[in-house]
Amino acid sequence: MIIRSLQTHIESKFFKQKAIIVTGARQVGKTTMLKQLVQKTELPFVFLNCDEANVRTALTDISIERLKSIIGSNKFIFIDEAQRVANIGLTLKLIVDNFTNVQLLVTGSSSLDLAVGIKESLTGRKFEYHLFPFSVAELVDDTNILTEEQALEKRLIYGSYPDAINYPGEEKELLMNLANSHLFKDILSLTGIRKPLQLEKLVQALALQIGNEVSYTELGQMIEADKLTVERYIDLLEQCFVIFRLGAYSSNLRNEIKKSKKIYFYDTGIRNAVIENFSMLALRQDAGQLFENYIVSEYIKASNNKRKHAKYHFWRSFQQQEIDLIEEIDGKINAIEIKWNENKKVRFPSTFLDAYPTNNTNVINKSNYTSFLI
Repeated sequence: MIIRSLQTHIESKFFKQKAIIVTGARQVGKTTMLKQLVQKTELPFVFLNCDEANVRTALTDISIERLKSIIGSNKFIFIDEAQRVANIGLTLKLIVDNFTNVQLLVTGSSSLDLAVGIKESLTGRKFEYHLFPFSVAELVDDTNILTEEQALEKRLIYGSYPDAINYPGEEKELLMNLANSHLFKDILSLTGIRKPLQLEKLVQALALQIGNEVSYTELGQMIEADKLTVERYIDLLEQCFVIFRLGAYSSNLRNEIKKSKKIYFYDTGIRNAVIENFSMLALRQDAGQLFENYIVSEYIKASNNKRKHAKYHFWRSFQQQEIDLIEEIDGKINAIEIKWNENKKVRFPSTFLDAYPTNNTNVINKSNYTSFLI
């Protein structure tokens, strides 16, 4: 069992009279991680899977007396995929307020209805965490740094979802199944989108543009939708942890790009499943794009897992000067260039360095990437 970086931190929050909420895409290991932590305590628990219709019905508009009969003498109540329950926030609030000796654990594979339902109801009553696919640091801890570095090509092609790691040789089938069966499940079921094919085309278009600045208008023309529809779909994909946006970094330079966005996938395996391309790197034209996506995603994972709350951007001027990744932590700026070709020389634009006091400038390539991520 690969130990998740968040486990110790989450375990330290048990029985502090607050709900523990873990969000993340489907199949990233939320349920496995929390069950492992609960079983470690050897205390009794009740597990409720909200993908089951009878469980959703039972938890909708439930009374305190009914909750008492469900919880019984258990010390944990574990509600899995809670976003599937209407008005779940009110149910969670009842549990936290009325069962002070019981630890409430909640998972959600989208921030759609779950986020809306808990914001007001659980204000001041929750610890919230996000679980990503395995990070470089987690995989290194499970094996060693040399083994993980040797697996870089596999990570770029198949990503880091638990199934892709735990079932070598079956990655393609598992990822295709995940992309086809689960990727859009919450978006389609919770939002009533009437044109799923349009959404699918958008995801494919985004997968072919990773690392590039995107135009909502151009994307709309590609999928025959207006700009507002494209933006809504992208919002939903981000809330379901399929993609994330990287905004342009800017302050007061007149020649900076200020409103552009780049879009990346949280997992390169899912990205490749979307375009149905699992070819080896020697046969691909997008190795550099995959590596850039992988590194940016790993920085976001590390920030989350280490609880360092960094902000990430890219930077570009109208003169085509560019920096791939800007990391801002407590007001300090790190400028990062990401290059698949380790022999490629990099110069950081003096326009940026003169304008912004920069803590560090780093060039990350396939030979040194682990030193920045573990």
